[in-house]
Amino acid sequence: MKALVAVVAALLIATPALAQRKDCGELKAEIEGKIKANGVKAFTLDVVPAEKVKEGDGKVVGSCDGGTQRIVYKRGG
Repeated sequence: MKALVAVVAALLIATPALAQRKDCGELKAEIEGKIKANGVKAFTLDVVPAEKVKEGDGKVVGSCDGGTQRIVYKRGG
């Protein structure tokens, strides 16, 4: 669990630089690979318009399309 928190924190730090350069699908695939590399098997990543993200929907782990979209992580299936 600590490793996952470290990965998510690292992603949040790197996200502003990636938001303007990365396609949402490409960034989502990179985040998915990092989460799987940490041994997490059951999770979802969803690309959601920034204004639609609500507290309790999951953890925002990325931003793309110039900050207009968010990638939301939810643990479990």
